[in-house]
Amino acid sequence: MYDALGELSLDLLRTFEAAARHGSFTAAAVELGTTQPAVSQQLKRLEEQLATRLFDRIYRGIELTEAGSILFEQVQSGLQSIEAGLSAISAQDQHEVLQVATDFAFAAYWLMPRLHRFHEANPQVDVSLVTSERNHNMLRSDIDVAVLFGEGRFKQGESHWLFSEEVFPVCSPLLLKERLAPLPAHTLLELPLLHLRGENSSHWFDWSGVFRRLGIATPPTPGQLRFDNYTLLIQAAIGGQGVAIGWRHLVDDLLAQGLLVRPIAETAISGFGYYVVLPQRKRRSALIQQFVDWLMSEQASSAESLAGLALPSIAV
Repeated sequence: MYDALGELSLDLLRTFEAAARHGSFTAAAVELGTTQPAVSQQLKRLEEQLATRLFDRIYRGIELTEAGSILFEQVQSGLQSIEAGLSAISAQDQHEVLQVATDFAFAAYWLMPRLHRFHEANPQVDVSLVTSERNHNMLRSDIDVAVLFGEGRFKQGESHWLFSEEVFPVCSPLLLKERLAPLPAHTLLELPLLHLRGENSSHWFDWSGVFRRLGIATPPTPGQLRFDNYTLLIQAAIGGQGVAIGWRHLVDDLLAQGLLVRPIAETAISGFGYYVVLPQRKRRSALIQQFVDWLMSEQASSAESLAGLALPSIAV
């Protein structure tokens, strides 16, 4: 393969390309950081190896022969391809990819609105999100950091508290019509409730749990709309189709934008929450720690972070 190259060196071809492009041995020498006699000698050797004259020497300098023109077109194209390949490898080496696992709700409503700040501070890092409907019972071997919901003890690795579970009903202001919030808690019995399937299996609050915390003895209505995706449920609430269980931290931005409101003032809090989990099998790198520190700083700067609920880090 590539028999025609023989023993030709890349240096000879680079010198030829520079001289042909500039139409001058002297200009080629300046570009390559060498001398005009050295360039002349290299091109003489190239012509001898090819047994072909590549340049005609004229009184104003040099010009390519027909064979030289053919070679120049191909060599220039080849060197450009090599340069592009080397640049791509260099760019790949400079960019690191961080694999982050979490659930759809956290990714959509907490992480994504903030992630641009991490990228602005770390333009050389690409964040690849690995999401699921609920918790990741098993983390893929390539996961660097996970943000998981639970009580703080995870088989996946060492965990650090991010924020606790605090929920409250949320809905579109259109659903309340002319009634002004906050309303009495029992008003929830009059409003359509949006349900999330599978809450109990993941320890998330469901409407029965919220009603118990709010002291409402009547069971919640089954509801005509049920979802297996928290993002869709919240979109239904924004569309005025019912009342959803809103997570503090996840729906704060939607409340600030006026897309959602709190129909009642009461809040329900549990011992669960979101934790940053560091897989034990992963080598701790400066990049991973940098991302964890950024998550913690974002939590600390939240306008309504809960005081006094911080739980200790737990290593298992």
